[in-house]
Amino acid sequence: MDDKAARRERHWAQTRLLTIITLILWFVVGTLAPWYAKELNQFTFLGFRLGYYMLVQGSLIAFVLLIIIPNMIQDGIDNKYGSGER
Repeated sequence: MDDKAARRERHWAQTRLLTIITLILWFVVGTLAPWYAKELNQFTFLGFRLGYYMLVQGSLIAFVLLIIIPNMIQDGIDNKYGSGER
């Protein structure tokens, strides 16, 4: 395998891993947090029951972060392997 193909393979492997991690976090925030909201309500955060907070505000913050942070990491991966926009 030539160097260019090896770099593409490493780039794709890191991109795939980032995608899998992002999807797992999305699943946890989008599905498991609401599913266990009643159990989370025994804890408080900023004076609110945690289950309520996660459904009303926390999940929105988490979803915005799940857009911004993986994109920043992907830009780093792209730049590392010469696929970035420059």
